[in-house]
Amino acid sequence: MPYCPECGGEMIYNIATKHFTCKSCGLTVTQQELMDLRERNRPPEETEDEIRQNRRKEYLKWYLSSKK
Repeated sequence: MPYCPECGGEMIYNIATKHFTCKSCGLTVTQQELMDLRERNRPPEETEDEIRQNRRKEYLKWYLSSKK
């Protein structure tokens, strides 16, 4: 069963209207709208450069804290 992107509740598919409806909050969306909402709510992934910069910052912070 798919989950609601708004509240996390269970969604039911209505064959007649071809829409998903949330049991908890009542959100009604098509399958495409549901996929778009999930994509929009997904947190952005870090790039390789951001990962490298974060590791450097963490290492520098650790290195400087061990010198006290």
